[in-house]
Amino acid sequence: MAPRWWLWWHWSAWRRTLPPPPGSTPNFRQWFSTQEQPPQICVVGSGPAGFYTAQHLLKHHPQAHVDIYEKQLVPFGLVRFGVAPDHPEVKNVINTFTQTARSARCAFRGNVVVGRDVAVPELQTAYHAVVLSYGAEDHRALEIPGEELPGVFSARAFVGWYNGLPENRELAPDLSCDTAVILGQGNVALDVARILLTPPEHLEKTDITEAALGVLRQSQVKTVWIVGRRGPLQVAFTIKVPRPRKRLTELLLRTAIEKPGPEEAARQALASRAWGLRFFRSPQQVLSSPDGQRAAGIRLAVTRLEGVGEAARAVPTGDTEDLPCGLVLSSVGYKSCPIDPSVPFDPKLGVIPNMEGRVVDVPGLYCSGWVKRGPTGVIATTMTDSFATSQMLLQDLKAGLLPRGPRPGYAAIEALLSSRGVRPVSFSDWEKLDAEEVSRGKGAGKPREKLLDPQEMLRLLGR
Repeated sequence: MAPRWWLWWHWSAWRRTLPPPPGSTPNFRQWFSTQEQPPQICVVGSGPAGFYTAQHLLKHHPQAHVDIYEKQLVPFGLVRFGVAPDHPEVKNVINTFTQTARSARCAFRGNVVVGRDVAVPELQTAYHAVVLSYGAEDHRALEIPGEELPGVFSARAFVGWYNGLPENRELAPDLSCDTAVILGQGNVALDVARILLTPPEHLEKTDITEAALGVLRQSQVKTVWIVGRRGPLQVAFTIKVPRPRKRLTELLLRTAIEKPGPEEAARQALASRAWGLRFFRSPQQVLSSPDGQRAAGIRLAVTRLEGVGEAARAVPTGDTEDLPCGLVLSSVGYKSCPIDPSVPFDPKLGVIPNMEGRVVDVPGLYCSGWVKRGPTGVIATTMTDSFATSQMLLQDLKAGLLPRGPRPGYAAIEALLSSRGVRPVSFSDWEKLDAEEVSRGKGAGKPREKLLDPQEMLRLLGR
């Protein structure tokens, strides 16, 4: 009979090859440490979804190598280009993402447009797995007459303008009017309203672009209306307190029915700028100036609710209301776009069809973030979602559902890109641009002055 230690050792070795029991948390790191072939994994998109996906993969697989591809020259996606300048604490996640990018098993490949410079099937051939985390790069159209008039912008473009997104740097919004209307009542709508109404001197020490700050200094906007088609119980914006929906409802109710005290009433009477929420209103038409050259107002359909709670639906009553304004900002949602003909896409929902992050009918292809679930939630929501996708990938890797044997990874893609005249930007390149931005901001007491022109960025990198 074999000695006990021999039986125990072989039983332990055999046990480590089995999947974890149902309901337990799999220890992928221990199991993968016995595997020889380091998996090459590609993540498309360097926003929160991309970085959280990479972070989880690197943490739970001691040999995995992750390449993060990004179409911009700079990383961090909506953390850089979406978070409001006056919310710097939200941008602290960049420190965590930087640690991930500096890992010896992670590489940032900026200035590469997947779907144009390199196709998704080419990535699938080079890597053991590909995760699409490229977010929602477009906005939902209003689809009403007059939407094309000067003076009408998407909130997404307006946010990109003041946050330094290169494609929006020449937006040049005309803020010479006294009233602006924001259509939609989500967090982005509140950000835009706050930027429009905040005294410019309060923004001077943020990372807002100097070009945007110059326009805001000349702004004549005094009133902002934030319009929603449903009621106060269905607003989409959130607050950072426990039980947010209950607390938010209490705040709205108290503001609506309580008469302000003498001091608050005096303060409001002296205020040079004001904002308000308009409920039960749905945009019907952008009204033009007499010469037809620009927006001069918005026609709103008065609505009522059918149903109860957050599932209640707004239906028109037949009444309308005209609201004069010179600026209309559409904040009715972001929208993902198809990335490659080979990748299934649901245009109605604006997502890649998937089951828990596994792209339907395409083995080895995954998705995380907004392109997986739609443009909802905050950064913490995206973190949880991305961790879940990477967990599925690791389970599939362990179960032998992904390609076996070596894959060339970036070596193959680098050769393809080089033959096509594409020169990727590395994370160390970004750190040079980052140092330049910080240096430019220092003189004005700002955390940074963002570089807006991709050609200037390339020149600074000696390209």
